[in-house]
Amino acid sequence: MSRRWNFRRDRRLFVQAVLICVTSAGVVAQETATATQSETEIQRQQVVDKGLAYLAKSGQSDAGTFSDRVGPGVTALAITSALRNGRDSSDPMVAEGLKALEGFVKPDGGIYGNGRLRNYETCVAMLCFAEANKNGGYNELLQRAKAFVTDIQYGDTKRDPADPWYGGVGYGGPGRPDLSNTGYMIEALRATETAADDPAIKRALAFVSRCQNLDSAANDTQFAAKVNDGGFYYEIPTTKIDPSTSEERYTANGGLRSYGSMTYTGLKSMIFAGLTSNDPRVKAAVQWISDHYDVANNPGMGSAGLYYYYHTFAAAMKAAGIKTLKASDGSEHDWRKDLVAELASRQNEDGSWSNSNERWFENDKNLATSFALMALAYCD
Repeated sequence: MSRRWNFRRDRRLFVQAVLICVTSAGVVAQETATATQSETEIQRQQVVDKGLAYLAKSGQSDAGTFSDRVGPGVTALAITSALRNGRDSSDPMVAEGLKALEGFVKPDGGIYGNGRLRNYETCVAMLCFAEANKNGGYNELLQRAKAFVTDIQYGDTKRDPADPWYGGVGYGGPGRPDLSNTGYMIEALRATETAADDPAIKRALAFVSRCQNLDSAANDTQFAAKVNDGGFYYEIPTTKIDPSTSEERYTANGGLRSYGSMTYTGLKSMIFAGLTSNDPRVKAAVQWISDHYDVANNPGMGSAGLYYYYHTFAAAMKAAGIKTLKASDGSEHDWRKDLVAELASRQNEDGSWSNSNERWFENDKNLATSFALMALAYCD
């Protein structure tokens, strides 16, 4: 009887010991994971603080603007980057920047400089004012801006739904639409609490879908099946192209090459337009991203547009709810950790970022820094 009792007691003690070990291991694992996350967050916050300090000290003019020689776009991006990283309207840099942006509001509802980039500038300004609109003070401004950009869009009165440019919008309105500007418009509309099934967003989705290298019911252009890799391109040509004129843009069979920043823009735009992870377009885009995962280069473009790429990369990953990604070589990536480390390594001593590749104005410290900070805001 006594030996049986000892067996039971010993077994109970053994089970308790195992449970203690398992629990302790779980606690250690959890603490280790938390510590790793904290290290990334600490690094992110340090890098962000240095970047914002640069913008406040060296980037902003006495008029409250940033790189105003090119219009209000960089000012809007810089202030948005501050707001998305925890600053509010009481911050001196933010307050001065918002006041400067208000000076660009036009009677037609647009928010722009000389008009050449009136859609782009209005859309990025809408994102900025929406971030600062905690008390509703910018409601009227945003609604008028919304009406302005939707009027610029190639809608039913300007293009037939069968037209490849239908639903798109460019930098200034009339003329060739592109995925970048259409993506900005979708994001700006969503920021003003426009529903995903709003007619303007549904039209924009039609254009976005035609910018994807995917042979699907949503893409009836001649380019749909030529590459068919799920990635995205910048614009849809409507005239005959000669592939030999640009190996960067065209494939030998007359297809349009996919590249990183546009594919992330396409994915982000589709999510904002209401598509889910089950949609074939989204699945194809995510597969392209998995096959071309990179935080050192803009896939397909190298260093060109690198900081715009970082911004669209982070925005799309966050919008799609992707936490980790398996690359084509089978490796698993925590994209937030990877991106924070990469941007930390690229930050200049003065807290800014800049691109030695001058294409698309990214050698301007204010622009590159704003894009970097906006990307980091998605890594919290």
